[in-house]
Amino acid sequence: MEPIIKLKGLEKNYGTHKAVDGLNLDVYPGEIFGLLGPNGAGKTTTILMMLGLTEPDNGTAMVCGHNATRNPIAVKQKVGYMPDNVGFYPQLSALENLLYIARLNGLEEQGIAERALTVLDIVGLKDAADKRTSGYSRGMKQRLGLAEVLIKNPEVIILDEPTLGIDPTGVREFLELIKSLREEQGLTVLLSSHHLHHVQQVCDRVGIFVGGKLLAQGNQAALTEELFGNAGIQTVIQLTQPPAEPAALREKFSQWPNINSLNLSGDLLTFNSSENITPGLIRALVERGEDILRVTQKEYGLDEIYQKYFESSPNKTTDHERSIRNHLFGRGKRK
Repeated sequence: MEPIIKLKGLEKNYGTHKAVDGLNLDVYPGEIFGLLGPNGAGKTTTILMMLGLTEPDNGTAMVCGHNATRNPIAVKQKVGYMPDNVGFYPQLSALENLLYIARLNGLEEQGIAERALTVLDIVGLKDAADKRTSGYSRGMKQRLGLAEVLIKNPEVIILDEPTLGIDPTGVREFLELIKSLREEQGLTVLLSSHHLHHVQQVCDRVGIFVGGKLLAQGNQAALTEELFGNAGIQTVIQLTQPPAEPAALREKFSQWPNINSLNLSGDLLTFNSSENITPGLIRALVERGEDILRVTQKEYGLDEIYQKYFESSPNKTTDHERSIRNHLFGRGKRK
C-alpha cells in the first residue's frame, strides 16, 4: 500500500534554529497517526510544510499524491486542517459559519445547506446549529472546527492539539468521534498532540517527535518490542501459598512460547510475555490445584516507552530532556 502522506528528508530552519531535522515519515490510508511531542518540538512546522503553507529548506512533503511545495492548492483540496486555536465569527450561528466556510472552499451553492446540517449532525451539534458561536463552550467550538474540516469531504484530516482545553468527558467524546470518522468514512487522520494518554487512546501508530527529530515511530506493540525486547506484558499472580512443586511449575511454563521470563518468589509468580496470556496462566494454575489470591497485569504504555527511550539515550540526563519528559507526562506547566 502506498502512503498517503510521505515526508522525506524534511528540514526547516529559522536562523540558527533547526525546527525540523531530516524528517522521514509515512502515513498510510485509513490510519490514525499520532505525532507526539512537547510544545516547540516542530510538530506545527511540519504540518505547515505538509499543507504548503511554509516551504522546507530541504526534502519533500508528498500528500495525497501531490508535492505540497509545488502544488499546495491540490493538497488543500484534499486535506482538512484544524489548528489548535479555532476561530469563528461570534455574531454568526454555527450553521452560518459553516455555510460561509463551504462557500470559501468553492462548494456549489446547491446542496451546501443540507451538507452543512449533515456534518453538524455527525459532530453532535445539529441541535445547536442556530446558536451563535459566541455562546459555544471550548468543546463545542472544537466540534464545530471539525465540522469545518469535514464540510469539503477531505481524504485526510490534520488535527493540531485538538483536545487542548477540553474537559475529560469532552476529550473522550472527541476522540471517540475521531475513531468513528475513520471507521465509517475511511478517513486518514494525523493527530498532533503533547498528551501521551490522548494519543494512546486513539492512534494506530505514533511518532515520538522531539527537537525537530523523529526519535521513534510505530505502533505501541512495535515500540515496546524495540525498547523492552519481547517483555511487553507483565503478569503477577499471587497464590494463597507457595507452590508445592516450584521446579515442576517452572518446567511447565518454560515450554510456553510466549513467556520470555518467569520469576518464582514464594507465593508470587511474575511472568513477562509478548502477548496477553493472563487468562491461560490462570486456567493452567487452577488445573494444577493452585489457589489464586490476586492477579495484576502491567502493559507497557507510551509513558514507559518514552521514559525507556531516554534511559537508552547517551544524553538522557540533560535539563532539556528532563523538561520534555515532565511536559509529556503532564508534570510541567503549559506556557
